[in-house]
Amino acid sequence: MDEEGVLERIRNDGALRSALDLVGDFDANRLDPVEELELPDGSRPTPVAGCAAGGTYFLCGPPGTRRPVLYAGSEGQATLVAADLAEALAVVTASASWQDALGGHPLDELEEEFRADHPGLDEARERIRAALDLPALSPEEARERLFAAARRTVPGFLPAPVGHDGRYEPMPFGGRTPR
Repeated sequence: MDEEGVLERIRNDGALRSALDLVGDFDANRLDPVEELELPDGSRPTPVAGCAAGGTYFLCGPPGTRRPVLYAGSEGQATLVAADLAEALAVVTASASWQDALGGHPLDELEEEFRADHPGLDEARERIRAALDLPALSPEEARERLFAAARRTVPGFLPAPVGHDGRYEPMPFGGRTPR
């Protein structure tokens, strides 16, 4: 299924949409980024989802190509999450809190805390994987994919607000900031 088909399926399936929001903090109905962004090449990424903290997930590049997924937080930090939408959904589904996992927090602690707050976690993950035909990644595999994507953020995917000089800062990963 192409990325538009995936997004349409998520938006039209309330149970799937709720599961993704619960598991990955990925709300495909929130398409209102804090600010309009542009990439260093002058292109504008396309918002595809938001999170509860005010951040936005974007697709980068022209439609019909494999488009990396960029996350821009509401506090001026950004990172690539994955090489394309399917990988991004697999990563956020597998990781109890991908931002904390990216920051190097212990995965077993993150998973334990998340499970305590979300008893239906396994069922929600399975619903997402089955509905979108996603691979089941371990938290360790998800974090390695996040690290690989984060390493590609600078310089080509570090956004700037349209009409402003300053760029977002790269999100730290594994306890360090990529440069």
